[in-house]
Parts: sequence; structure tokens; C-alpha cells
Amino acid sequence: MSLGKIMTDFEKVKNYYKHFDEKNRLQNDNSGKLEFLMTMRILEKNLPLPTASSDISILDLGGGAGAYSFPLAKKGYKVTLADLSETLLEQAKKQKEEDKVQNLISCDQVNATDLSCYKDNSFEVVLLFGPLYHLTEEAEREKCVSEIRRVLKTGGKVFASFIPHLSGSIALVQRFCWSPDQVDINTLEECFASGKFKNLSDNGFQEGYYPTSEEIETLFSANGFDELLVRSIRGFGYEKEDVIYKFKNKNVFSKLLELIDSTAEDKSIIEMCGHAMYVGVKK
Repeated sequence: MSLGKIMTDFEKVKNYYKHFDEKNRLQNDNSGKLEFLMTMRILEKNLPLPTASSDISILDLGGGAGAYSFPLAKKGYKVTLADLSETLLEQAKKQKEEDKVQNLISCDQVNATDLSCYKDNSFEVVLLFGPLYHLTEEAEREKCVSEIRRVLKTGGKVFASFIPHLSGSIALVQRFCWSPDQVDINTLEECFASGKFKNLSDNGFQEGYYPTSEEIETLFSANGFDELLVRSIRGFGYEKEDVIYKFKNKNVFSKLLELIDSTAEDKSIIEMCGHAMYVGVKK
């Protein structure tokens, strides 16, 4: 598939991650901590397990500074970290050297729409935690997912996070009030209509795309994936993270997480509660 002219401004995306503390985003506050915790629970329930005789190769595509690459590598997975941002990759390389993480195979600068540096059928798993937040054009998303299918082995799994349409669009209302240099009424109207967010300034989150869960399901289905799961990541814990982390009783905390899991596939929660995840298997 030929992309023609790529419409996402990837330089703006890279510049954003030069200044945003993505490396520590999942540790800096309870919102990030709950997102990491729930994502790892999803992975632990759905990832194939490495064994002494069988390695599991993971491509962490858009993996930033390695927030998931490092813990998965330490669990025995063979992880290839790929990202657009030189800044985040340098942070990952430094940590790899400091922590001597041998199972982190490489840190590659890659655009998610072009995985030509990887051979067909190279990985058992692809994590796509980030690129779908930024690929504003349909052709880019199609190319990204078709490339993921190519590098996955048959029966391999993809874990793809996305920002649902209503969550992303409604969040821009706050930005419209707080940062009018970034969002005007036309920007807001465009996002509600198309899911695209084009920041008017160089400050703040850049080049956003907010699809419905149905759009994500269709995107992967059309590219040869069978759906295993679509759910909200934080579920009803979204924007209640500080309250949840006040419960120091481990049994109570565990029960709350179980309740989040039990309701996370509800369509209204998916669309309204922050980041969501699609899990699919290559036919």
C-alpha cells in the first residue's frame, strides 16, 4: 500500500516527546500507576509464556523509553523496542546499559507505518502502545496495522492501545478552556466530527487521533485479525485513581481491581474512561 503524502506531522510528535517526561509518566502520579498496573494485568493474562525451550519475541512498537520493554524483558521475553523519538530511545539505551538487561535485544528508531527493517513472521507479539494516539490519517493506520500483521507470526497477538473518541474529544474541552493557544472552537468542532486533533501551537500533546472502538475493531478485522478483547484499561478507575490508591488494605484494593476488570468491557466505559485496548490474533 502506498501512503502517498503522509499527513501526520511526525516532527511535531518527536518534538513533543523531547520535552514531555514520557519515561516517568507511568510513575509520576496515581493515574499513571493505575494505567501501568492494569496494562500489566492484561498482558499477564494474555501473553504466551516463555519457556526454557521456547523464546517469545515481542516488538514493543512505539514503546518510548521502555516502560513495558524492561519489565517484560526481565520476565524472560525477548524484546525489541522501536520508537520514533531519538530522545526516548537514548533514555532506553542508557537504562539498558545501566541495568544490563540482555533480553532487550535492540532499541530501533522506527516509524510505525514502515517496519521494513523487520522480516516477515518475526515476532510472536506486537505491543502498539502509542502510535494509534498520533496517526491522524486512515492510510497511515492501515499501513501500520498491515505492517504489524506482516511481522507477526501466524497466531501471534497484537495489543493495541487507543484513545476513544469521546474520551479524547471531551478532554479537549478542558484544554480549550485552559490552553486557548492550543485549541480554538474550530479545533474542538473538528475533533468531535472527525476524531482528529491538530494542536494550534507547539506546546502540549501533538497530532492526536481519537477513534471509536468500532473503528478500531474494523481496522484490525480488515487487516486479518480475530478479536480477542476490547476493554478500557483503567475502567471506572479513570479519574478516581487518587481515591483508589488511598485504600491500603490489600484485600480491598484487590477487590477494586477485580471490579474494574469485570466492568472494563462495557461499551460506555470503553468510550468514556481514558485509554482503551484492543487485543487480536493474526489469522
